[in-house]
Amino acid sequence: MERINILKKFFTIIQYDYQNNTDPLRIIKKSYARFKRFGLKGMIERLNKEYNIIVKTNIFYKYNIPHQTDKEREEIERFEKKPLISIIMPVYNVEERWLKLAIESVERQWYKNWELCIVDDASTREETKKYLKSLNNTKIKIKFLEKNQGISGASNEALKLAKGEYIALMDNDDELTPDALYEVVKAINEQEAEFIYSDEDKIDINGNYVEPHFKPDFAPDMFLSQNYLSHLGVIKKELIDRVGGFEKGLEGSQDYDLYLKVLEHTNKIYHIPKVLYHWRKIPGSTAEGFSNKDYAQEAGRKALENAMKRRSIEAIVKNGLKAGTYKIDYKIKGNPLISIIIPFKDKPELLRTCVESILNKSTYNNFEIIGISNNSEEKETFDEMNRLENLDRRVKFYEYNIPFNYSKINNYAVNNYANGEHIVLMNNDIEIITPNWIEEMLMFSQRDDVGCVGAKLYYPDNTIQHAGVILGLGGVAGHSHKYYKREDCGYFHRACIVQNLSAVTAALMMVKKRIYEEVRGLDEENLKVAFNDVDFCLRVREKGYLNVFNPWVEAYHYESKSRGLEDTPEKIERFQKEINYMKQKYGKILLKDPYYNPNLTLDKEDFSLNL
Repeated sequence: MERINILKKFFTIIQYDYQNNTDPLRIIKKSYARFKRFGLKGMIERLNKEYNIIVKTNIFYKYNIPHQTDKEREEIERFEKKPLISIIMPVYNVEERWLKLAIESVERQWYKNWELCIVDDASTREETKKYLKSLNNTKIKIKFLEKNQGISGASNEALKLAKGEYIALMDNDDELTPDALYEVVKAINEQEAEFIYSDEDKIDINGNYVEPHFKPDFAPDMFLSQNYLSHLGVIKKELIDRVGGFEKGLEGSQDYDLYLKVLEHTNKIYHIPKVLYHWRKIPGSTAEGFSNKDYAQEAGRKALENAMKRRSIEAIVKNGLKAGTYKIDYKIKGNPLISIIIPFKDKPELLRTCVESILNKSTYNNFEIIGISNNSEEKETFDEMNRLENLDRRVKFYEYNIPFNYSKINNYAVNNYANGEHIVLMNNDIEIITPNWIEEMLMFSQRDDVGCVGAKLYYPDNTIQHAGVILGLGGVAGHSHKYYKREDCGYFHRACIVQNLSAVTAALMMVKKRIYEEVRGLDEENLKVAFNDVDFCLRVREKGYLNVFNPWVEAYHYESKSRGLEDTPEKIERFQKEINYMKQKYGKILLKDPYYNPNLTLDKEDFSLNL
């Protein structure tokens, strides 16, 4: 029966995903045959390969309601800190059934030291007020406002009722998981956290748990792109008091504004990689779709504008590609020289496309192109080098004829020829798409807290080749959202928002020259060809810098056309040595990427669930 149910769900979505007029009945028949033979994962993998389908396996999500054990009861008793958690809940005209379920979810908490602070914002629905008046629980405080103040005003009134050391934010139609406050207080005891957030899912009107959002640990640039922290959010009350609570006029994004303000006063942020909050999908609600509340989009943009002003950052805040997302354009400081380094061996047609795309499309002019020929032999290659040098004075070519070592070639170029304040590492099989690509990378690279800045790269068929690097994929590292369509924004829009990641590819990467020198460049001894960029990014991160993926920088990447595949015994042996080196050096780090989530798979690059 379980297999039949899974297949039914699978067929429901597969009919929307087939491409090139493929007969869906044929897919279904093959799917069932593969399911019987290879199981669920095997079926999906084979469909991906045969039909180029990106299968959203999140449809198989199942939330399992936790049951408290004696061990957890004892753990709660042993907590050194047992703070009162004040849950604030503004209420307005919600249906009794949803409000009842919300309150009951609070009453079922394993951790008992809580209070629920409800403020009715002058509801006009009688059933709402009648139900609230019927409640008989000394841990529930209720205040009825005579005049509607909006969600920010009502939330501030709820804060006045709160006596707890920590404040938990909850909507009047959502539900907490039974272990929510237990997990929060555990984080307070073990991590001394002052701002705690968790993963979340949604619950439809039929009580089904859907659309789980498994989040990364705190990523400041991703948070400036969207309020991914969202629910469950728990904050030390003194921080909320310090920033003055909720801002009137920013209704719809009042939580986002509060988070932005609070996080300017603490770095004790902790993410619980576990669903602790069910966000109810009711027609017309934000959970059903952010676009249902257009005012919330503008309120979020305004909250970000206010944050930029408070932080004395010169920037323009724009709406992102999707509702609920944003783009911040930081002002470029000065006019620094950018050194673009391009190693290559022959393939003059690729070199021509690469260099001319820079020269013809770039809107930023203060750059130098340093081409490094590595064992080129063809006359056409040297003719093209001469042509390009004569075409633009900013183009220079040099020879470095050693056995191919990507790391050593780039280090040689940086150490001997690069005059720029910022370095761009670029493969010769790159073709620039975005005219202001240098400005887009520079606006992040210029920041003191940023290390490497990466771009969004596509295969020639306009599917994604690189949207950042995720540690652990395939054993060492893999590319985020690989093979997704160019226009697909991916898992909770992560393919189309600026975000922090552990690593980005050096096929197109910008980094300050001083940081490149600080970490002593790429590892030319142990990582001559593969994973040198991942290792480089991780060493940069170890120095305390943030690495940034910027999807607003787009380029084509004709991957491996220059050097070929790892298909000879010598290449395979070298590649395996590099894999072993990365695993020995980084060990468990590769299996616990802070910008990923343990509930997501390491088998594929599509952010599907870890089934």
